[in-house]
Amino acid sequence: MRRGALVLAIVGLAAFAGAAHARPARARPPASLKSPVLVELYTAQGCGSCGAASAHVSSLAADKGVIPLTFAVDYWDYLGWKDTFAKPEFANRQRDYDRRFGVAEVFTPQVVVDGRDQTAAVKPENVDKLVREARRAPADPPQMGWRGDKVAVGSGRPPAGGAEIWLIRYDPREQNVEVKDGDNRGHTVVERNVVAQLTRLGAWRGRPMLLRLPTAPQDGLKTLVLVQAQDGGRIVGVLTDAKP
Repeated sequence: MRRGALVLAIVGLAAFAGAAHARPARARPPASLKSPVLVELYTAQGCGSCGAASAHVSSLAADKGVIPLTFAVDYWDYLGWKDTFAKPEFANRQRDYDRRFGVAEVFTPQVVVDGRDQTAAVKPENVDKLVREARRAPADPPQMGWRGDKVAVGSGRPPAGGAEIWLIRYDPREQNVEVKDGDNRGHTVVERNVVAQLTRLGAWRGRPMLLRLPTAPQDGLKTLVLVQAQDGGRIVGVLTDAKP
């Protein structure tokens, strides 16, 4: 990077940080500032009870204030069908949540809403209840914005123990997978907003940061950046892509 460009980048980040400091704390920010509710579904193509849960969570995408995500886990692969979207890091994320929630053993289908609470996703009414509660929860997210191939996170009050910044890329298209073994043998599983990339970008301690985004693994993916309390804690802020 040239010296002039470096100076401009530093000035821009300082201005971003100053704006974050200038913004007064709000116990209940207006809708324009409040982050969307993030609904994480942990599922597997070989899970016989996951189809209805997946359909309900996917339907939440019709609400612009909710972002449903499908995290495919790999721990049921030994039953005969290897999930085509599963990655070990997705199951590890679920385990972090379950340790914090005191859940004895990972299971599917499970939903986690805003990192605040979890429920078995076989009951749509329980999922909807957690979404309503998340909408009402007090929040004061840091300012976040895209800066070319980087993301800027402003200053703010971090959760106790600090927070992490995560990149998530997911495919917004509906995808049909024909399962040829296991509990769903002979059936077609329909999934939407399937997560393809989960990357930790760094730690956030309340000070402004500028972080470079990794390359997307494929075309057509949408991008989210999360500020989240350490080790599967509550989600503090969500930046959706108008870009990357």
